[in-house]
Amino acid sequence: MRSFWGEFVPKSWIVWKEGYPRAHFMPDLFAGLTVAIVALPLAMAFAIASGVEPQRGLYTAIVAGILVSLFGGSRVQIGGPTGAFVVIIYDIVMRHGYEGLALATLMAGFFLILMGFFRFGAIIKYIPYPVITGFTSGIALIIFTSQIKDFLGLPLGVLPSDFLQKWALYAKEIGNVSLESLAVGGVSILLIIGCKRFAPKIPGPIVAVIFGAVAVQMLHLPIETIESRFGMIPSTLPTPSLPAWSFEQAKVLVPDALTIALLAAIESLLCAVVADGMTGYRHRSNTELIGQGIANLGSVFFGGIPATGAIARTATSIKSGAKSPLAGILHGIFVWLFMFFLASLIVKIPLATLAGILIVVAWNMSEIEHFRGLLKAPRSDVAVLLSTFLLTVLVDLTVAVQVGVVLAAILFIKRISEVTEIKERRLDEEWSGDGLEGMDDPDATSKKVVPLGVEIYEINGPFFFGVADRLKGVLDVIEETPKVFILRMRRVPVIDATGMHALWEFQESCEKRGTILLLSGVSDRLYGALNRFGFIEALGEERVFDHIDKALAYAKLLVETAEERGRES
Repeated sequence: MRSFWGEFVPKSWIVWKEGYPRAHFMPDLFAGLTVAIVALPLAMAFAIASGVEPQRGLYTAIVAGILVSLFGGSRVQIGGPTGAFVVIIYDIVMRHGYEGLALATLMAGFFLILMGFFRFGAIIKYIPYPVITGFTSGIALIIFTSQIKDFLGLPLGVLPSDFLQKWALYAKEIGNVSLESLAVGGVSILLIIGCKRFAPKIPGPIVAVIFGAVAVQMLHLPIETIESRFGMIPSTLPTPSLPAWSFEQAKVLVPDALTIALLAAIESLLCAVVADGMTGYRHRSNTELIGQGIANLGSVFFGGIPATGAIARTATSIKSGAKSPLAGILHGIFVWLFMFFLASLIVKIPLATLAGILIVVAWNMSEIEHFRGLLKAPRSDVAVLLSTFLLTVLVDLTVAVQVGVVLAAILFIKRISEVTEIKERRLDEEWSGDGLEGMDDPDATSKKVVPLGVEIYEINGPFFFGVADRLKGVLDVIEETPKVFILRMRRVPVIDATGMHALWEFQESCEKRGTILLLSGVSDRLYGALNRFGFIEALGEERVFDHIDKALAYAKLLVETAEERGRES
């Protein structure tokens, strides 16, 4: 029991137990301050793009940021709202309002905690790269599309949720572009790019925000700001509360909650891997999932939105000298201090500047080069990539993730099925996955004396539902029904229930034809699986062998016995 719970101890506690050197405090303090400056405009921009008030992004950055660092499994990861959630949040808010989003996030938090306790951390890493790239690039395109309105200053109300309808509306209203908004948004993008290239230690988003706010106030530009659209934002966190809910609404929101949980898990673990690569530390994936779950629960209690690990902010924190989870905790505290003391100034930020910041975020998320590179991959991977991308953009992110994972799973099964072979072992040749191998294999059938009336086939690869059907017709293609059939399984690492059922049906088919079935090359692991299924008892323990020589010797004895009985009769 102690070892079980020990697996889920947060990194913050481990760092504290190991001893926190005083020399690490100032680097953590500076890193926390730096990443808070970056997080401030991003949190509001993500919230606005998600269809909720900007302060909800700040609540998330504060509460989730602190809780991820307190309870997560990564030493330096920064948590908060991210671009990956914009699409799904916007869709949920349009269909169910903020209350529906809060309930879905609450459920997602519990799902994440369960995923951690059931050790899903390692499993999630196996989601195929084309699926991740497909929906990430799709999200980037949708974020870019959603920011065109504020970037160009178009006088539009609530945008339609459909991707193509948005662009049709933009095309219709293109004559109403605000040159002031375009100029402020364009300069904001140039400032972010310029800071990254020529002054990487200076946070580009905060420079853009200061420029935009000062330009609008000094030049009295007719540009929409946070204040003109949303009014003043609170300077303190709201009183903790739970969203109103019902079982009927919860059932409807289950698919959305699962999508939020899956995205949070994928994003946070990818972020943790990136952080490990930059620092040399090693994260605890299952603990990280539990920490993300707790953070999302806390975010909802304080009126926030879904949160996960933020790769760009984590990298910023590391480059600023972060040494421990304290940097992430301080980042959340600093965001709260900014909100408390600067709320009246924050609302002066123009929406065109925030749109410019998100356009840069969308470009960084798009991974254009990786997307192009995957287009040169095998056709099956390209199909998964494009399907996930197009479904994300044109249909729904939830559907895209589900279909992408299912397609990838089907293609994986197909590839494994192609690798697994059920081949006859003839005396003049020996099959392997790459061709003829007889000279190097001391147990090749071509080097054995096979009695007349004995047929040998071998299963080469995992024996599961994707290939089980191939065994059924083996006896039908043999010209003369053999007295003994040896099925070699030395290269079968695993067998599933479908494979066992096929083996059972094959045994019954052999009995009907008067053929005795022997198994050869059965490993201890495979023997255990067959024994649990009851197949060993049904076949007879004396007919299962760990080596082909023993199986051939027994087959010879069976054939000779059958011949003697034939002569006597």
